[in-house]
Amino acid sequence: MAEPGSQARLRALLRATQAVIEPSDLELVLRTIVDAAVELVDAQYGAMGVISPERDALEQFIYVGMSTEDAAAIGHLPEGHGLLGALIADARPIRLADMAGDPRAAGFPHHHPPMQSFLGVPVRVHGVVFGNLYLTNGRSGAFSDEDEQLVTALATTAGFAIENARLLADSTRRGEWMRTAAEVSAAILSTPTNTALDLLVTRVREVAAAEQLTVVVPSPDDRRLRVIAASGEAEASLLGAVIDPEGAFAERMLDAGPAYAQPRLTARGVEPLLVTRDGMTGPAMAVPLRSGAASWGTLCIARAPDDRRFSPAELEGAIDLAARVGIALDLARAGEDAQRALLADDRRRIARDLHDHVIQQLFGAGMGLQALAGRFGPGPDGEALGEAIDQLDDAIAQIRTVIFALSHRDDTSVRHRLLDVVGEVSSGARRPPAIRFNGPVDLIVRDELATDVVAVARELLSNAIRHAHADHVSLDVGVAGETVTVTVQDDGGGIPDHARRSGLDNLRERAVRRGGAFAVESSSSGTTGRWSAPTAASTETWETA
Repeated sequence: MAEPGSQARLRALLRATQAVIEPSDLELVLRTIVDAAVELVDAQYGAMGVISPERDALEQFIYVGMSTEDAAAIGHLPEGHGLLGALIADARPIRLADMAGDPRAAGFPHHHPPMQSFLGVPVRVHGVVFGNLYLTNGRSGAFSDEDEQLVTALATTAGFAIENARLLADSTRRGEWMRTAAEVSAAILSTPTNTALDLLVTRVREVAAAEQLTVVVPSPDDRRLRVIAASGEAEASLLGAVIDPEGAFAERMLDAGPAYAQPRLTARGVEPLLVTRDGMTGPAMAVPLRSGAASWGTLCIARAPDDRRFSPAELEGAIDLAARVGIALDLARAGEDAQRALLADDRRRIARDLHDHVIQQLFGAGMGLQALAGRFGPGPDGEALGEAIDQLDDAIAQIRTVIFALSHRDDTSVRHRLLDVVGEVSSGARRPPAIRFNGPVDLIVRDELATDVVAVARELLSNAIRHAHADHVSLDVGVAGETVTVTVQDDGGGIPDHARRSGLDNLRERAVRRGGAFAVESSSSGTTGRWSAPTAASTETWETA
């Protein structure tokens, strides 16, 4: 018949076992195991150390009995040296009456509370050591053989509870990744492809519980990586950055190999794609975004050094998400290509109708008016007819500009860039500006000169439309000889004497720097701004300006 003390301890073991198998969350299971073990053997301190898959260090450390303030004063958590490392190397129970007298003890860091007695027991899951259960400072003195047997029995039960919690956690994470993959893929189908990757890193950051996400592509000119999307505290500095792949993590992305994950590591130089603190880089995984032969880049997901490593279930979820996203991006791009093709067909049809019908009708009307003006001869009626003919010629010129824009779309040409500027600055205007091009503008005005011409047109049109309150505004851009000229006219109220002229001063500076000129004529009946520059400015003029 068992003694009353033994019965009490058996009941305590049953209570501890019941407490361990009830929770389902892995983090809660681990903490419950430590709480139960501390109560079972009446210890002052207890901890659970989770061993890394490489079985060379502690990946996670959960403690009981020590306050958060005391733990913060000690600094970083144990890494698996001394007695803790001995239990990792040889997974058999260790029981000591005094830790300081054992040659395997490595001592304690500053601010660590004193500890004497020690009991360490491995926790196995299907025969593989998952972690170790540590207990110190038995309140009755040294731990007994019975304490070791009770904690070993608890550790056996804890192994099954840990396995169930891990399976549930993996299943939950897979479900979260699948749900996010479906949501992101659906959102990408209705998002322009030039912003889809920004949407991706923003949405995935939450499900990945990550501190930083980036999408990188290899630079076409050299072996470097360019960040095309980023989310996290450093996204402003990362977006658009070009990275030299000095670290092993970034270097593997140049070859766009298979997805992989890495644990927390000692920092080996600057790794912008990883989160680095106190000489350690956090866990990370890299997943290529592919669909067939097409590649959209590599998704890099990084956690802080003190966060848990990525599990195989999370890597599988990220791979599945990347595959779905790659397909969604291909479909979205195909939809945009089809839409552009339809739009191009509509533009060509409209341009053809304008050319074949509208211009011909206007041209015929102009010819008729010219014949009529010849009958009237000099006089008020003849002058009125002449003005009407000039307006028809101006309308024909503007329609031809529209025809060019509709049928010859080239985003690099200065004509189209200027047309886009006109559409942008005149969106709220009562009447869009009239646009005229003279001479081989697209052929001559290119590169930096085109950038200056577009900037000048934007500034002058903005002043005329937003500040002069004009009814009629016109933009004339022409190339004659070796000079390009930008002229903007309006019939507004002129430039007030107290108005700021910093924008006009900038235009004058642009002209002087290119060896050109800028002049403004303004009165109560309107304003004319005229900017000109040589089309082939000398290198000396550019460098000395």
